[in-house]
Amino acid sequence: MEDHEDTSSVILPESELGTSAPYLRFSKTCLKNVFSVILLFIYLLLMAVAVFLVYQTITDFREKLKHPVMSVSYKEVSLYDAPGIAFYPGKARLLSCKHHYYDHIPPLINPGQPGDIECSTQRINYTDPFTNQTMKYALVVQGPRDVKKKELVFLQFHLNGTDQDFSAIDYLLFSSFQEFINSPEKAEFMKDCESSYSSWKFSGGFRTWVKMSLVKTKEEDGSETVEFKQETSVVNYIDQRTKPRSDQLFFVVFEWKDPFIQTVQDIITANPWNMIALLCGIFLALFKAADFAKLSVKWMIKIRKRHLKRRSQVMNHIS
Repeated sequence: MEDHEDTSSVILPESELGTSAPYLRFSKTCLKNVFSVILLFIYLLLMAVAVFLVYQTITDFREKLKHPVMSVSYKEVSLYDAPGIAFYPGKARLLSCKHHYYDHIPPLINPGQPGDIECSTQRINYTDPFTNQTMKYALVVQGPRDVKKKELVFLQFHLNGTDQDFSAIDYLLFSSFQEFINSPEKAEFMKDCESSYSSWKFSGGFRTWVKMSLVKTKEEDGSETVEFKQETSVVNYIDQRTKPRSDQLFFVVFEWKDPFIQTVQDIITANPWNMIALLCGIFLALFKAADFAKLSVKWMIKIRKRHLKRRSQVMNHIS
């Protein structure tokens, strides 16, 4: 009995030592599996973020295509293409027209009397583009060119008498006087100008000083439109003629405001190459994450099978 108890007491510790190693291996394997699962969830989260970035990138690109940004640029010039100034004087008569420089206009000599006409002028009759019935008479004058020397055009009109309460002369500006001269159909040219450009007025008994600036707008189809912006100042004319008169004198000055041509165009800020590069990087990250997840799952299955195999071997050994 004593010998049997001794041998049993010796065998028991050996069996405990033999079964402790598989449990240590199991704990390490369990930690590895838990760590792999955590990594797998992290990569799944990164994949979800990448998918969201793809969606957001495509959405932003489409929004930028729908809503282009207005771009404004300025080009400095020393000489403008001389604009055309079309006057509609009615019963008024052009008395004088001169070019001056550096904002200097000499004192008037014999105001109300015919003077020198040193401007290039053309008279044209055409039908009203809006009614096609009324005939219109226009006096077209060449505008200033040299903005560096502050060239200006000074014109004087005279209206002998009128039964209206207010007196004014209409005018419009178009981009090129030379195009008007070279046009074979000047009447049609003026009808197109009146349809495309706005008209303004200047009143009698004042000197109206008009400072022009040019704005070019590029359309989506590649065409270009021209628009004039004006700043107008009005100064009262002091009539110093000896005899009281019922006639009206009109004075108007045209000058370029500055040497900058403003160009306006719509630009699309969305760059397709940047979007393609970003999408390629996102898809590459997605494929890498998917590949890592696939390998992680395979590795976990392999470790699980190996663990089950070792466990069955231990159980068989214990049995």
